[in-house]
Amino acid sequence: MIPKEIELEVYRKMSTIRQFDSHIGQLLCKGELRGACHLYIGMEAVAAGACSALRPDDYITSTHRGHGHIISKGGRLEKMLAEVYGKADGYCKGKGGSMHIADIELGILGANGIVGAGMPIATGAALSAKVRGTSQVALSFFGDGGANQGTFLESINIAAAFDLPVIYLCENNMYAVSTRLAEVTKNVNIADRAAGFDIPGKIVDGNDVIAVYDTVSEAAEHARSGDGPTLIECKTYRWYIHCGGGLDTSRDVEETEAWRSRDPIKIYANHLLSTGAATAEQLKQIDADIANKINAADEFAQQSPFLAVQEATSDVYA
Repeated sequence: MIPKEIELEVYRKMSTIRQFDSHIGQLLCKGELRGACHLYIGMEAVAAGACSALRPDDYITSTHRGHGHIISKGGRLEKMLAEVYGKADGYCKGKGGSMHIADIELGILGANGIVGAGMPIATGAALSAKVRGTSQVALSFFGDGGANQGTFLESINIAAAFDLPVIYLCENNMYAVSTRLAEVTKNVNIADRAAGFDIPGKIVDGNDVIAVYDTVSEAAEHARSGDGPTLIECKTYRWYIHCGGGLDTSRDVEETEAWRSRDPIKIYANHLLSTGAATAEQLKQIDADIANKINAADEFAQQSPFLAVQEATSDVYA
């Protein structure tokens, strides 16, 4: 179970993700942003639950749909928005955009526009932790599409062989752009593949933040104890189109509505209310505080300058 002292913080993370990406979606629909943005709405329980189970010095690698991961690991909203706007005060000086936010000081080793590319990076970070003799853990977020990349097999194979302290967390939202996983994969349970590497494989309700937290906590302890990697699969669902702020009209309406009725934020809010961990007024105040912070972050980002043309290639080539 999520410790009482962080129960409301977990809610705050989930609400921040929802409001941040809702704001991004509105900007996209208004044509005020350039470049690709992939909204995380509907999947908030995965990032919030997983990152809350990690230590501040642990590592994560993210994906093209990374806002939720960055926020849950402690990313600064104003620097994130500035990056999305392509401004100089962004995390990568506006050069990376939505898909390439990183903050090494927070253990965020980068979001990545290449499908499956975060897994080798997390594996390397875990190897580094083992060589240095720390008790740090690396967690790699990846989607169901990433599970069919060669990096998936290569990373897990070496992590299993050397008992590396790494967690591979598949956010299985069942679609790669508009292609159902079941159309291109015989066994849609990604976690079943763990058996081939003789490591634990866990399937979790990705809309239940408590279940995600408990499972990642167990995997982190397993890794810190020197017992090697775990493959976790969180079954969840993104609400909007693959890239952009509109609704996905290619999917079955009944399917979409069924998943939206299992809103992960409402599920957790109802838990907090039913157990007396929070009042409706407290949750409402948290939501209002977050809205104010996002508005302030947007103002910061809009006032941030664009990078000078002369600096276009700085920090890009080694």
